[in-house]
Amino acid sequence: MRHDYLPDTLPHREEQIRQVGEIVAPVLKGARCSNVFIYGKTGTGKTAVTKYVLSHLETKAKEFNAPVKFCYINCRVVGSEYRVFARLCQSVGVSVPFTGLSVGEVFERFRASLDSSHIILIVALDEIDSLIKMRGDSLLYELTRINETLTKSKTSLIGISNDLRLKEFLDPRVFSSLSEEEIVFRPYDAYELRNILLDRAKIAFFKDALSDSALSLCAALAAAEHGDARRALDLLRVAGEVAERKSTTIVSEEHVREAEKHIEHNRVVEALKNLTLHSKLVVLSVYHLKKADAHQANTGEIYEVYTEICGELGVSPLTQRRLSTLVNELDSMGLLNARVISMGRYGRTKKIRLEMARCLIKDVLSSDDRVGRLTDYDPRCLSKNTRNKS
Repeated sequence: MRHDYLPDTLPHREEQIRQVGEIVAPVLKGARCSNVFIYGKTGTGKTAVTKYVLSHLETKAKEFNAPVKFCYINCRVVGSEYRVFARLCQSVGVSVPFTGLSVGEVFERFRASLDSSHIILIVALDEIDSLIKMRGDSLLYELTRINETLTKSKTSLIGISNDLRLKEFLDPRVFSSLSEEEIVFRPYDAYELRNILLDRAKIAFFKDALSDSALSLCAALAAAEHGDARRALDLLRVAGEVAERKSTTIVSEEHVREAEKHIEHNRVVEALKNLTLHSKLVVLSVYHLKKADAHQANTGEIYEVYTEICGELGVSPLTQRRLSTLVNELDSMGLLNARVISMGRYGRTKKIRLEMARCLIKDVLSSDDRVGRLTDYDPRCLSKNTRNKS
């Protein structure tokens, strides 16, 4: 029931497995395969399909005695260009210190060692969007150009992204090199999620320990949100844990409902804790406007408070356009609600409000070393905003 479990079969992803398999198959004949970019929302099977195909390809490579290696990296976990290149170095047998070298030096060591290895290396970069948004696309630029300097080895990339708008963050030259082929994973529907849960439940639960209604409810709740298989599996797992704590022999709908409340609370807390600094400052800006009885704020009002908070913290504020992008990201995460409304002959404007309780924001961010003190901060512009409204 955990995310890192890779089942023997992946129901309702047969077509995507075939597509990825056909793209990477040429490496078995010693030819470099195309770079591929895989898009899809969280929990649509992108990582599972990639690992599934690469594990089977590894078996075939040993069978055919093909000089093929694979390196899977979760960019959200690794978190920096240096550590990505360090992980790539490890994959070709080069040890580099945890820190202390320049990124360029680590990349050069990787390139030199790869070329002397006489192999085809397939690099799978999962959640690459998180790294690009924080660090830019220089990492991808180096990797998409590396074959131009290799004489004895070759490399291909598999990029996996949760953000369908990733093209907006990439230099056109990088994107044209990286996205030689693209695959989009659609969300699962309720029927497909039920089949996935049923397959896992046969292994994870004792016979007759899970009611059909609980299984169907988990699938329906996850399908209604984003078609997220991870959410469906989490719901069922936590529902089982809830039932076990209550010494109940059968998991029921009631346990699923209780699990949903528990997961939703934890999801918001984890999402808030893991936001980048400027995203936290945007949330804090909306938080302070809400405290000043501004139930819905526009981007201009948020930017005014945001720049003042940045000044208090001693960091350089982003542009208003970049702030709008962060608001959209927070909206897609479900932390903010941003909707465009018509103002008649005055045009349209975007109204933004919190999607969580203010007390939850204060509880989570108060413990943050950098922004904790700002939860009680009273920006001067708030009084002006309040006067304008009155």
